[in-house]
Amino acid sequence: DCQVCMGAGVSMALGLERAFSTSQVNADIAGRSVGILGDSTFIHAGITGLVDMVYNQTPATIIILDNRTTAMTGFQDHPGTGTTLMGKDTHALDLEGLCRAVGVDSVRVIDPWDLEESEKVILEEVGSDHTSVIISRRACILLERGPRDLLYRVDEEECTGCGRCLKLGCPAVVMRGEKARIDEDQCRGCSLCEQVCK
Repeated sequence: DCQVCMGAGVSMALGLERAFSTSQVNADIAGRSVGILGDSTFIHAGITGLVDMVYNQTPATIIILDNRTTAMTGFQDHPGTGTTLMGKDTHALDLEGLCRAVGVDSVRVIDPWDLEESEKVILEEVGSDHTSVIISRRACILLERGPRDLLYRVDEEECTGCGRCLKLGCPAVVMRGEKARIDEDQCRGCSLCEQVCK
């Protein structure tokens, strides 16, 4: 599958699909392009590309990483958060409604902390014969600074040292010798390590 990110994620997916669908060499990967971008970036740079995708009947999937902030540049609010930059409550842009309004029939929302459901939805949409949007919604972990109800730790007697948990890229999970360990100061209780641990 071909994946492209950032503000060009939507328009690049459209361009790739156009190129793949007219090429004998890449015909086997046509319909499998995935554009990935954040919620803020989608609002300022992705909407027009999505309109073009629908208009051109492009069989590609767009994944919007809706982390409820503009994390890349300092955690500013944006039109999708329901708060102005001055901290006042305002109308929150409905991403699902917007995507449907421009003609996307398949708009699905997933919780990225639910790995099984996330994988299922992504596999169903990638390779479909229509434009689809998946909104991966979970507030940025750096915004959730309140008390944590559940912390995880590794049972060293059970840990085989396989390293599956390390592939998540979680900064709380590290290897100490041949065993995984979770730094409780960094653990946010998301359960992803538990979901991938055999």
